[in-house]
Amino acid sequence: MKIRANGIDIEIEDSANGRPASASQPVVLLIMGLGMQLVAWPPQMVQALVDAGFRVIRMDNRDIGLSQHFDNLGKPNLLWAGLKYKLGFGSKPLYTLTDMAQDAIGVLDTLKIKYAHVVGVSMGGMIAQRVAIAAPKRVLSLTSIMSSSGARGLPQAQPDVLRAMLKRPGKSPAAALDHFVALFKIIGSPAYPMPEPEVRERIALGVRRSYHPVGTLRQMLAVVADGERAEQLSAITCRTLVIHGEADPLVPLPNGEDTAKRIAGARLLTIPGMGHDLPPEPVNQIVAALIPHLQGTRP
Repeated sequence: MKIRANGIDIEIEDSANGRPASASQPVVLLIMGLGMQLVAWPPQMVQALVDAGFRVIRMDNRDIGLSQHFDNLGKPNLLWAGLKYKLGFGSKPLYTLTDMAQDAIGVLDTLKIKYAHVVGVSMGGMIAQRVAIAAPKRVLSLTSIMSSSGARGLPQAQPDVLRAMLKRPGKSPAAALDHFVALFKIIGSPAYPMPEPEVRERIALGVRRSYHPVGTLRQMLAVVADGERAEQLSAITCRTLVIHGEADPLVPLPNGEDTAKRIAGARLLTIPGMGHDLPPEPVNQIVAALIPHLQGTRP
């Protein structure tokens, strides 16, 4: 379902499915990561939240999936932006993570939701942090999964992972599918390897739905340019859960640890053997921690 939020078109999936929602039913807003669409949320996780009594809203971030694309802004030069970052200079993004957080807040506005639990994965965790900073009265709780504070000096992706991330995925959907399957083998959970046919089908679902790699590049520039978030995390006062895989090669564990340290009272859960993906067993562990975390907060 497409809605107008923050002045742009955002595609969402709402577990209410158009039915009148009770004002007392707690809402969970799920924000996915870099280049990923709302269909990337594991169905077992979404269903567990629904079964626990939550209204679950998923969204495609701007410039990806079925939400509004920003091709008029052009293609960013990530190598130049990365060099400037290493030299300590800021990069000017085509839009910011704060803009993307305002999209998420706009979704709540359009759906007339006063407050929600906000859960984000990877870049989505950064956006969720930005939502909690920008609209503290709208966020019942924050959950940041396999994400980062963005502070300088934290460990970055391993070289082979970075090369795979920056490799051009190809113009055809078939080439893109092969590229992303190879990438997920590199960043996946070593203790919980998923069968390749299952990985391929998960990725194919997104590629068939929408394939827009240049949008991912613009999102990546927004991540690189968000250099002030770490210092602002101390302003977050809502109940916070930080979850991170101990074997994450893309966003290493110290990134999650730093996030938890910067938010007063944040609880840190680390999962041994989990990488930068959401296989079934780690998802079970995430859900087992997430639902009590959400239930522990009331408006």
